[in-house]
Amino acid sequence: MLSHLDHLVITTRDKIRCIEFYTQVLGMKAEPFGDGRLALKFGPQKLNVHTFGNEFSPRAWLPAPGSLDLCFILAIPLDQAIEQLGRLGIAIEVGPVLRVGAQGPIRSVYVRDPDMNLIELSEQL
Repeated sequence: MLSHLDHLVITTRDKIRCIEFYTQVLGMKAEPFGDGRLALKFGPQKLNVHTFGNEFSPRAWLPAPGSLDLCFILAIPLDQAIEQLGRLGIAIEVGPVLRVGAQGPIRSVYVRDPDMNLIELSEQL
């Protein structure tokens, strides 16, 4: 029945800090759309940004900052990403570690975004 994932929604307490993290650290592009809405785009996917207490409707039953656990496949080698995270002062919580992704083995590090969502950054092996 399904073809692919189009977008996810991230709920944040601080829209500016959220946008800064996803654009400056992860390289996504902020793109306004609709009536004052915002998406963070990368490749053919996007994260729609909702501000906690002012979410677009319809929405998840219990939208909450810090409730996501996301895994992104890197466009650069993991070691290069680790160096970039260090330069930006982003702490690695776990890793590098070996995991199994949707398409096979991956090597990952875990960081937190400003809302404390768990962000896994991975390279496919």
